[in-house]
Amino acid sequence: MRLTRNKVKDHHIKYIFVTGGVLSGLGKGVISSSIGKILQLTGLNVSCVKIDPYVNYDAGTMNPVAHGEVFVTCDGGECDMDIGNYERFLNIELSRDHNITTGRIYSEVIDDERQGKYLGQCVQIIPHVTDAIKNKLRKISIQEDLDILVIECGGTVGDIESLPFLEAFRQMKLEEGDYNTLFVHVTLAPILDVVGEQKTKPTQHSVQELRRIGINPDLLVIRCKNILSDDARRKISLFANVNSNCVFSCHDVKSIFLVPEILAEQGIVSIIDNKLSLQNLFIKWSNWKLIAKSFSEYSKEVYVAIVGKYVSLPDSYVSVYQSLSHAAAKLGNKLEVAWIDSEKFDTPTKEKISVLKKFDGILIPGGFGKRGSEGIINVANFAREANIPFLGICFGFQLSIVSFARNVCGIVNANSTEIDPNTCDPVVEFMPEQKTINNMGGTMRLGSHKILINSNTLASKIYSNNFIIRRHRHRFEFNKNYLSVLSKNGMILSGFSDNEKRTEILEIPNHKFYFAVQYHAEFDSRPGKPEQAFEAFIQNASLKS
Repeated sequence: MRLTRNKVKDHHIKYIFVTGGVLSGLGKGVISSSIGKILQLTGLNVSCVKIDPYVNYDAGTMNPVAHGEVFVTCDGGECDMDIGNYERFLNIELSRDHNITTGRIYSEVIDDERQGKYLGQCVQIIPHVTDAIKNKLRKISIQEDLDILVIECGGTVGDIESLPFLEAFRQMKLEEGDYNTLFVHVTLAPILDVVGEQKTKPTQHSVQELRRIGINPDLLVIRCKNILSDDARRKISLFANVNSNCVFSCHDVKSIFLVPEILAEQGIVSIIDNKLSLQNLFIKWSNWKLIAKSFSEYSKEVYVAIVGKYVSLPDSYVSVYQSLSHAAAKLGNKLEVAWIDSEKFDTPTKEKISVLKKFDGILIPGGFGKRGSEGIINVANFAREANIPFLGICFGFQLSIVSFARNVCGIVNANSTEIDPNTCDPVVEFMPEQKTINNMGGTMRLGSHKILINSNTLASKIYSNNFIIRRHRHRFEFNKNYLSVLSKNGMILSGFSDNEKRTEILEIPNHKFYFAVQYHAEFDSRPGKPEQAFEAFIQNASLKS
C-alpha cells in the first residue's frame, strides 16, 4: 500500500530507533510496527528494519522453538518473525535486506577485507563494522525513497552482542542531526502481587544503561498489564530525564492491532512531529480502526486445533495464528486455538485421537523431520474420516498425501523420504535440484512462485483466479509418479507451478473442507484481508454441524 506522500519539511530521511530493556519479549516488534503504521497513516512513506544481534547469517537454520517462526520474504529471505509484523501492519512487502544480523554484517566486512577494499587498514568494530551497519540502513532508505525508517534492535540494552549496533545508532544521531533521529526505548513496569503497584526501577536502570552507552531516549514506551498510573509516569519521567508527555503506556489489549490507537490517543504523533520537525502530521485512519475493532467484536466462536511439532512455543507459528485470526475477525468469529503436539498421536488409540472431534477445524502447519510425523499422518486421516474441516500447510500438505496414499489408496508403505529415506513408495521425495546442495542455510526452495490453478476446482473457487503468487520454504515435494493413483482414488491435485513440474494444492471433494497447500499461505494474510485459504477454512469450520 502506498499513500499520498506527505513529504517532510527538509526532505531529509528520518530515522526512528527502537531499543528494549529489562527483558526480551516485551513486544518491540508490535510497538515498532504500530509507530510505523501511525506515521504511514499520516501519508508518509514508512518502512521498518529488524536488527538481530545473533551471529547467525539469517534465521533459516534456527530452531523455531528457540527463536520463533522463520518468516519468508518474497525474495526468499529467511527472516525474523518481526518482519511478518511489519508486513501485516504496514501492508507492504519487505525484502531480506530488512533483517540485518551480526552474521551478515561481519560476513560483508570480512569479504571486503579479503578483497583489499580497506587498503591495508587494521579492520575494527569502529569504524568498519559500524560503518557497514549505517551504510545498510541508509541504502534501504534511499533505494525505497523513504520519509521515515523505523529500526528495531533485537535483544535488550546491555547485551554484548548489540553494542556495535547501538554504537552505530549513536553515530547516526551525530551525523544525521537531532531533527532527523529519534530514540524510542521500550521497558517494563511490572506489578508484584505482594505490593500491588507498578514498579519503575527496571525502567530506571534500563535507561541508565542506555545513557551509559551514549544514547538518551526521546520517548519511553512502558509495557504494563494495566494502564500506566500517573504516579509511575511522573517517577519514570523524573528519574529517566524524559518529559512526562514522552512516557507512553502500552498496556495489555485484546488485539495487537489496537496498539496504534492507544499510542495515538496519548499524543505520540505530535511528539514525533515536533522532535523530527515534520509537517503538522494528521492521521487519516481510513478503515484501520474498523479493522482493529473487528478483532474484539464477534457473534460466535470457532475452535481450531493446531497440530504441529513446535507447539511448545506458539511463536513458532505466529503467522499461522495471525492468518486464522484475520479470517475469524472478518467473519465475525472469536478464534479459540488449542496447540497440540503431534507426537501425542504417533501411536493413536481411538480414545486419544477422538479428542479432536470437539474441534470445529484442524490445521497442520509446516515443519521438518521425523519426530511427530506419524502423528501428523494419523491426524490428517482422522480429519478426513471424521469430516472435520482441514487445512494443511507445507509439511501438512506433504503428510496429508502420505496419509491418503496409505489409508485410501492402499499403499501401506507410502512415506516421505524425509521421514524414511529407504521407503519403497516415496510419494513425497527430495527435490532433484536439492541433491547436490551441501550447505543448509538459504538453500531451500524459497520465496514467491507463480501457481496455476485448474478450473472448476475448490481452489479456483477459493481464489477466484487461475493463478496466484505465494511464498515457499521446502526441500521435499510430491512425487508426480503417484498422481494417477491418488486421482483415481478421489484426491484432486488442483494447483501447479514451474510449468506443472511441482504440485502445490490438493483437495478432496465430498468432504466438508479438506484443503492443503505446499506454499506458506500464512505469509500473505493481512488484517482486514485474510489469505483466501484461511478464510475458506474458518468459514467452513464456523458452520456448526
